Amino acid sequence: MAMEANEIERRIKAGIPDAEIEIRDLAGDGDHWAATVISETFRGKTRVQQHQMVYAAVGGDMGGALHALALQTSAPK
Repeated sequence: MAMEANEIERRIKAGIPDAEIEIRDLAGDGDHWAATVISETFRGKTRVQQHQMVYAAVGGDMGGALHALALQTSAPK
């Protein structure tokens, strides 16, 4: 079963409470998502570290219930 956008957002918020999150369905199929995540906790971290933080927040469902998640991450400007 595919993961819904609100569940993706809920999980990211649980792991990164100050995150501003925008979720988009890339293919209209509920399986391919894109997320823009902005958080102060990303400041000073590499892009890879930022993405690892988001994937850790989403949990072990990558490749399963959550087929694909394209990320754009940054600290606030």
